Amino acid sequence: MSSRRRRGKTDHAEEEHVDERWLVSYADMITVLMCLFIVLFAMSSVDQQKFDKLRNSLATGFGTEEMGAIDTAEGIVVPADRMDENGDSLEETAALSDMDLAIQEVDKLEALRQQIRVNLQARGLEHTVQFQLDERGLTIRLAGSETFFEVNRTELVGVAPQVLESVAPVLATTNYEVSVEGHADSRQSVYPFVTNWELSSGRAAQVVRRLIELGGTGPDRIAAVGFGSARPMSAGTAPADLASNRRVDIVALSDQPESVRALMPEVLEKGLQLP
Repeated sequence: MSSRRRRGKTDHAEEEHVDERWLVSYADMITVLMCLFIVLFAMSSVDQQKFDKLRNSLATGFGTEEMGAIDTAEGIVVPADRMDENGDSLEETAALSDMDLAIQEVDKLEALRQQIRVNLQARGLEHTVQFQLDERGLTIRLAGSETFFEVNRTELVGVAPQVLESVAPVLATTNYEVSVEGHADSRQSVYPFVTNWELSSGRAAQVVRRLIELGGTGPDRIAAVGFGSARPMSAGTAPADLASNRRVDIVALSDQPESVRALMPEVLEKGLQLP
């Protein structure tokens, strides 16, 4: 009992010193300085991944939103009015030679052909279409073992609608102007078509309508042309020859200058590639 009383006499509450509150502000200042030096050290190491993590951690700690990744790639910001339709700088395009531009154009048209071929293969129709790549552009020819048009008729028959369903979406994603060119065989047309010109134009118009309705090809960059029987693929008169001449060619027209397009056959023949 005496010992308890003795301890009771010596115990007392710790005295509060109000003049030590500056320690809180001092500790905050030290913390901020530490963060500053950490940031400076991180920047000096030029480790972008670690810097991004550190920056976002500090931002979260100070109550701000995470900024996410920042693109630090070097380059020059080019105004939109100095870019061509393919997203390339006009200055860079102008610096390319005609041969370089011809190679680029052939590559673009080859990629377009491959996209259409993949769509046709998915439907088992790759054998129904013929492709031709030349200085005009890419021709998708609806002529072959399948019959797309009956004699003296403009309606699409057989696999023609399915073929256009494979072609139309791909053409809609390009900036190429499209010429749809109708053809007829050498036999004289009869009612309701006065000449083969009306017959071939009607066939082209049917294809244009399908391309616009199915794929969303802009009507401002597609046209129907009728050649009658003036441009046959086969000179014979056998049923197979006549059927091949009842056709429609869908041509994605190259928009390159004539000097560039004149070099495209050489690019195709030699298989030239950009360095």
